[in-house]
Amino acid sequence: MKTRISATLVLLCLLSPAAWARTLVIAQDATWPPMEFVNEKKEIIGFDTDYMKAVAKEAGFQIAFKNVAWDGIFAGLAAGKYDAVCSSVTITDERKKGMDFSLPYFKVRQALVVPKTSQAKTLEEMTGKTLGGQIGTTGYFAIKKVAGLNGKSYDEIGLAMEDLYNGRIDGVVCDDPVAAQYALQKKEYAAKLKIAAVLETGDEYYGVAVKKGNKAVLDLLNKGIQGVQKKGLDKKLRAQWIGQ
Repeated sequence: MKTRISATLVLLCLLSPAAWARTLVIAQDATWPPMEFVNEKKEIIGFDTDYMKAVAKEAGFQIAFKNVAWDGIFAGLAAGKYDAVCSSVTITDERKKGMDFSLPYFKVRQALVVPKTSQAKTLEEMTGKTLGGQIGTTGYFAIKKVAGLNGKSYDEIGLAMEDLYNGRIDGVVCDDPVAAQYALQKKEYAAKLKIAAVLETGDEYYGVAVKKGNKAVLDLLNKGIQGVQKKGLDKKLRAQWIGQ
């Protein structure tokens, strides 16, 4: 009986590998449109979400998403609460000390969003002003690097944009696709806000983060990313979610 069951399982796996494919749980802080956010149906959607679905299809694994607040997202990864984090995570030397990263999948820059009445075009011209950024992000790090700026951290970038819109702070620094989403595409915000500058912060790329030493998951992700890039699926998703 044991032999017969084992043979059946092997046959099923050969005939239908998808039925036995591993499911990876991917954490996202879904407050970062158009990269990852929650729609009116309470579903996580966005560029990163669709990108990971394409990666999973190319590499032959199943996928499940988990919405996790940014301030605890990496601690959860280290504790094994999910397999990976795909949430607009910039690859940095500091982060690589505590986690491993997939191949880069998206080049990003930082943008300065200000009221339309502002004449500033650089961070240095905002000396003495209060700038908001999401805590623990490269946008907030950029603010803290410039002497004379007052940095205000937020749990979500939308809260920073809301304060800027209502005149409670003087500017926001965040990833350029997110800046464009708020300053150019949200009708009420576009009437009052603008992107003053795209900042030179060096080569900055997003990667999918995995627990340090988790080579099995890393290899799966890299296989999928290579497939997505080879087929040009990433360009189609960029056009869909971000435009030019």
